[in-house]
Amino acid sequence: MLHKTRGIVFRFTKYGETSIIVNIFTEIFGLQGYIVNGVRSKSGSNKIALYQPLTLLDLVVYYRENANINRIKEVKCLHPYQSIPLDIRKSASAIFIIEVINKTIKEESHAMELCNFIIDSLITLDNITVNVENFHLIFLLKLSRLLGFGAHNLSEVMGARATDYEREQLLGQLIKSDYTDSLRLTNTQRRDILDLVLRFYADHIDPLGEWRSVQVLRDVLG
Repeated sequence: MLHKTRGIVFRFTKYGETSIIVNIFTEIFGLQGYIVNGVRSKSGSNKIALYQPLTLLDLVVYYRENANINRIKEVKCLHPYQSIPLDIRKSASAIFIIEVINKTIKEESHAMELCNFIIDSLITLDNITVNVENFHLIFLLKLSRLLGFGAHNLSEVMGARATDYEREQLLGQLIKSDYTDSLRLTNTQRRDILDLVLRFYADHIDPLGEWRSVQVLRDVLG
């Protein structure tokens, strides 16, 4: 049966000589795997751009219940990114978001709410001109609520951990912030708060393993 849905590309792997298996988080079915033939051939090379991580898509897909792999009938880009590929701060945040969603989103529950949140967040990242440096922190805090473990207040995030008063106050403000809200953090404060939030994630999701993109964030955003 055919269904129309929006989706976000999470990742893809090569399959055979010219095909790929692409994992797309859809608003109807959650995380799904699709086989796409011929996109790694010379004639299909321009289509591979549609399946890069974080690409936002409008899709018409086949769906068979309990099938591990389905197929895509129609696909087009929902929102071509304008600034994310060109702004090193936004690119660093996008690389981090790719790792976050691949580590944390595994199931189909709350698919529409999660999908809409990620799509709206990425379009906001592409459009904003201020507060880019704090985007990844606010994204993590907002995502945790949709994943079902917080963060609604400071005590939920901190748990038994301790930090200084100033960082606690900044974290408390970030919990209440939206992406466009202005909040000044030093590079050190931003790094420390990211470490606190990632430990908060580790309390609820196991195993998260090593965060490969965090060093990129530290190098670019501080």
